[in-house]
Amino acid sequence: MPVHTPEILMQNQVGITRAARILANGGLVALPTETVYGLAADARSDTACARIFAAKGRPRFNPLIVHLSSVDQVADIAELPDPARALAAAFWPGPLTMVLPLKPGHGLSAMVSAGLDTVAIRVPAHPAMRAVLQAFGGPVAAPSANPSGKISATTVNHVVTGLGDRIDAVLDGGPCTVGVESTILAPGPHGTRLLREGGIAREDLEVITGPLLTDTTPGKISAPGQLSSHYAPQAPVFLNMDLTDSAAITVGFGPGPGRFNLSATADLTEAAANLFGILHAADAIAAGQPIHIAPIPETGLGRAINDRLRRAAAPRDQA
Repeated sequence: MPVHTPEILMQNQVGITRAARILANGGLVALPTETVYGLAADARSDTACARIFAAKGRPRFNPLIVHLSSVDQVADIAELPDPARALAAAFWPGPLTMVLPLKPGHGLSAMVSAGLDTVAIRVPAHPAMRAVLQAFGGPVAAPSANPSGKISATTVNHVVTGLGDRIDAVLDGGPCTVGVESTILAPGPHGTRLLREGGIAREDLEVITGPLLTDTTPGKISAPGQLSSHYAPQAPVFLNMDLTDSAAITVGFGPGPGRFNLSATADLTEAAANLFGILHAADAIAAGQPIHIAPIPETGLGRAINDRLRRAAAPRDQA
C-alpha cells in the first residue's frame, strides 16, 4: 500500500487559497508561524479538532491554542480585560498567547479548551499564517506540528518526517525565525501568571505586566506546553555539560567545543531560532549516544531555551 504524503503548498495566493479550502473541509494543514509550524484545523469543528489529537497522539486533557487574524476577532470568543488589552497592544501580532475566559456562545469545539472555562488565544505575525487565517475567515486551532512530546517542527522537512502520513498538506513558509513556541500568559485581577516561557523575554513582558507569577508546570494543566516531559528527542538529553572531553553528541553555546552550536557568538535570539533544528539534527545521528548540551544563561530568551531543554531531558512517562 502506498504511503500517504501531504500536499506541499507554496507561500503564494494559490497555496493560501488551497490551505484555507482544506481547513474549511475539515482537513489538517501544517502552517508556518514565526515560532514553530502549527498543525491547523477548524477550531469550531469537533471532528477536525479530534483529527489534531489523533495525528499528534496528543492527550485530550492538553488544550489547544486558537489562532486569529486580529484582536477584534478575540472579542467574539473570549473576555479581554484591560491587562490583556495592554499586552495585545504591545505584542500582537507576535509570539504571545493569552489564556482568557471564554464567552457564552463562543462557538469553539469543546476539545479546544479541554473542558476548561478558558481558552488560549494568539494573533500570529507570520505573513503566510495571517493570510490563511484571513482567507479562512474563522478561528484555527494549531498546536505544534509534531508528534506529541517530541521535538517541535521549524521546517517543512521536520513536519513531513514527523506527521507526513497523518495530515493533508503543509504550507512551506521556510524556516521559522523565532524557533521556540509562544510565551503563554494568563492576565488576572491579582496579577499575570506566566504559564509557558517562550518567544518574548520575561523582562520585556514585565514592562507591561509588572512582576510575573510563574506557574509553568502546575498540578493541573491549564495551557499547552506544561507537561514536564516534552520536546524530547529519541536520544537521552543531559544539560549544563562540560563538552571538553565528552564522547556524546555535543551541542555548544558560544565559543568552545561542540559538534553543533546553538550560537557561536552566544546570541540567545539566534540560539532560540536554532534550538529545535539542532535537536533534530543531533538526534538523527545519535544512534544510541546521549546528547550533551552546554550551559545556557537563564536570562532573556535563555529562559525559554532552558525550559524546552529541561522538558526534553525530563523522564518521559508523560511524553
